[in-house]
Amino acid sequence: MTLRVRELAALGDVEPARWDALHDGRNPFLHHAFLEGLERHGCLRAEWGWSPRHLTLWDGDALVAAAPGYLKTNSHGEFVFDHAWAQAYARHGLDYFPKWLFAVPYSPVTGPRLLARDDAGRRALLAAMVARLGEQDLSSAHVNFHTDAEDALFDGEWLARIDVQYHWHNRDGWADFDGFLAAMDHKHRKNIRQERARVRRSGIGFRRVHGDEASEADLDAIHRFYVQTFREYGNAPALTRDFIGYIAREIPRNLLIILAMNDDQPVAGALCLRGADTLYGRYWGSDTQLPGLHFETCYYQGIDYCLEQGLARFEPGAQGEHKLARGFLPAIVHSRHRIADPRFQEALHDWCADEARAVQRYAANLARHSPFRAPS
Repeated sequence: MTLRVRELAALGDVEPARWDALHDGRNPFLHHAFLEGLERHGCLRAEWGWSPRHLTLWDGDALVAAAPGYLKTNSHGEFVFDHAWAQAYARHGLDYFPKWLFAVPYSPVTGPRLLARDDAGRRALLAAMVARLGEQDLSSAHVNFHTDAEDALFDGEWLARIDVQYHWHNRDGWADFDGFLAAMDHKHRKNIRQERARVRRSGIGFRRVHGDEASEADLDAIHRFYVQTFREYGNAPALTRDFIGYIAREIPRNLLIILAMNDDQPVAGALCLRGADTLYGRYWGSDTQLPGLHFETCYYQGIDYCLEQGLARFEPGAQGEHKLARGFLPAIVHSRHRIADPRFQEALHDWCADEARAVQRYAANLARHSPFRAPS
């Protein structure tokens, strides 16, 4: 079968049903509505370093494979850090940017990146990436936060990198939060109970609403909290209020908003996305400084939701060793990188191998500090 390669500057050029037929729908970040909504509602801009360039493969008029892709003129919003690579290029008088990124913008969550019905289609996507990289003035191609199953499809010319995140798993089939706590050692169990009790004594209550249950005021509040947090850290907030409203309408049951309420007024909130078996925590913000409020809003309310809904996993976002003490264990995440210049490809191969060994040692050390009781 001869496939035709097309690069798309807008996901709106593909019908939603065609795109969504290429994945199983379990990961909300791959939905056409989510990815196209980022473009439609001003979250991706060339001046911010994001220009959509999606790779698609066609058999006649049939879309048979695709990868969400973006030309990047910086490394912001990717969560796989390659600033040292860009600096090395600059020291040699070469341009690292633009590069071609295959990922979900602003979202360090693992999920399929090579969307196809079989491995042949996925391998064809990788071959097309490499071929196009050789034809265009691009330094590199990057596939971030792909799945373990996809990792086996990359050949040795794709540099492998790993990192550590912290994920919660309902490993013992806990029925409720008390069951989860019972699996912990006394120290960590006591600390979590004290944190939760402190928030309750403050008079704070919580509402959890999906997109189709959220009022306009709820959507206003969660966007305000998101913007506030980004500005407090000196970062530009990329997600627009229109985008939040759009996904609330288009994928309502995938959107979860957790609001901390005081006297019927929201004082903090967390924005999450829900998949088939996983909750993904994304953003949070607060109007008040209350000990334990962050942990309750971003972690414990999410764990409660997973237990109530029968979800197996909770991924609360990148980084944060403090998550370990609250039941989120270290998990390895993956990325792959194809460098066009063979000199840099060779030099970075050893760099990535050294990094991987360091990450594995770090993860092993973290695992030794698990808050859970050792099996009897």
